[in-house]
Amino acid sequence: MVAAGGRRVLVAGGVGIDTIVRVPSLPLAMADSIHVPPVMDYVAHTGNGVALGLLALGHRPLLIDFIGADPQAELILARYRERGLDFDYLVHDSGTRRSVNLVGPDGRRLSLYDGRHPDALRMPREFYLPRMRQAEHVHLSIVPWARELYDDAQALGLPVSTDLHDWDGRNPYYHDFAYRSDLVFLSSAALGEGVFDVMRAILREGKAQAVVATAGAQGSYVLERGAKEVRHTAAARLDDWSAVDSNGAGDAFSSAFLHAWSAGQPVDACMRAGAVSGAFACAFHGTAERSLTQAELARYLASG
Repeated sequence: MVAAGGRRVLVAGGVGIDTIVRVPSLPLAMADSIHVPPVMDYVAHTGNGVALGLLALGHRPLLIDFIGADPQAELILARYRERGLDFDYLVHDSGTRRSVNLVGPDGRRLSLYDGRHPDALRMPREFYLPRMRQAEHVHLSIVPWARELYDDAQALGLPVSTDLHDWDGRNPYYHDFAYRSDLVFLSSAALGEGVFDVMRAILREGKAQAVVATAGAQGSYVLERGAKEVRHTAAARLDDWSAVDSNGAGDAFSSAFLHAWSAGQPVDACMRAGAVSGAFACAFHGTAERSLTQAELARYLASG
């Protein structure tokens, strides 16, 4: 497994606040008003989930991003002090990113994302480069400024991972992330039966050693460079598990996969670790409120 102290992973971008609204059904019925359980705010978004997941698994992530000077930023800073997560940030006038996520009774969600930061916003090289030089791995969220980090990561010989989320396989915004990363995660949600073609295209056009597509309750798929066939991993079924909220499941999957990958485990073992972590995340309300630990991962893997 990973050596004591874990790996230093630079996680770039992906910090914000999720407002979770538990709704009676998705899609919602047209109505003037719908009574719902208490609406909750959580520290969230993709970089947050990956960084906290890696931290719980014994690594030493450093999360960098822009936030605002607003109440949402105070929630973020308080959470990271509580968890002991290293977080370096710059303040921008546009404020802290937010999402309103509607969650149905089966745990499925619809996310209304407020990215709010200008597309032209760039993180100064003098801010991120010294931190990148201390890293052993870089995980890039798909925020616009993160694409500027590829050249420096390559010059330093650092492997890069990313999560394309629900890319449709066509939008050129994602091309740098898809084709310049060593490990690519994505969701099959927007791709349907075309997901395998997109996975093959990422390997054909880019440098990835493996492409992983998550498909919720249908499990996940991986295609490795040099392999002819896409392999399937079933969704994990944990003994004490019931799905209440799928927010953060993909980020939990990625963090556990990276944990096993960094230890040199076979890709199928990485997929199994990711499946366990993703299922574990679905058993908790909110986004990355509870991250899987090394001991818990080992116990679930041992139980089959």
